[in-house]
Amino acid sequence: MELAIIWVPADIEPSEHAIATCLNHLRRHDYRLNGIIRAPWETVEQKMVDGEVDVVVIADPAHLPPDRSPRIEVATSPGTDEDRPTPGTPFG
Repeated sequence: MELAIIWVPADIEPSEHAIATCLNHLRRHDYRLNGIIRAPWETVEQKMVDGEVDVVVIADPAHLPPDRSPRIEVATSPGTDEDRPTPGTPFG
């Protein structure tokens, strides 16, 4: 069973809906809850780096800071405008 924390940024109020959403996710995936964190993202990062948690669960991707690390990006589907080379660049 993987160890998970729930992270809800401190500025998200009320937090009950976000926490309930995350708890439901933990139950569906059979994760073991290690705690709910309302600290800065850097605290969550350190817990990951230290190997204290296997999974970080959030209620909304918009809660993540854009400059976070580790950074994860999703590639766009083929055929979208973002997937095409930009004219005037070495790839366009």
